[in-house]
Amino acid sequence: MFEEFQGIPMHPLLVHAAVVLLPLQVAAAIAYGVLPRFRRYLGWFVAGVAVAAPLSTYIARLSGQALRDRLIRNGTSDAGVLASIQQHNDFADLAMYSSIALGVLMLALLVLEVRRTRAAADGPGPGALNVLMIIVIVLALGAAGTTGYYVFRTGDSGAKMTWTGR
Repeated sequence: MFEEFQGIPMHPLLVHAAVVLLPLQVAAAIAYGVLPRFRRYLGWFVAGVAVAAPLSTYIARLSGQALRDRLIRNGTSDAGVLASIQQHNDFADLAMYSSIALGVLMLALLVLEVRRTRAAADGPGPGALNVLMIIVIVLALGAAGTTGYYVFRTGDSGAKMTWTGR
């Protein structure tokens, strides 16, 4: 299903969704975490990229595996190319896992912000929720950094394979 579309490998087509959405996910997580004044404007965007980015990465990963299997089946790759593909795949796996973790943390931030806002409106300050919010923000910023790093490494290794053949 993810191997080709009208004779063209799907991976170069599908990977562009992840190339766009993962950096947006990282930027949205950082903005939501460190710019509390804008949280009410960012909520739906944050929710959307929290789900869409990991999903796009998973789909790009499936298409990459289909492309690798096609190269093996056609005998058009040697051990060096397969090693480069495996390294690229390893980076992509880590990008996907960190994107999933970031997505979960982003959704947790959204829920905590709603609860914090409601608690503040109902009475005295939401102390425990504030502490929990800070903890989740710190975790989200760490996951955003990790996701950004592995997006870069995945893209760099894929670009090197495309342009140098290794």
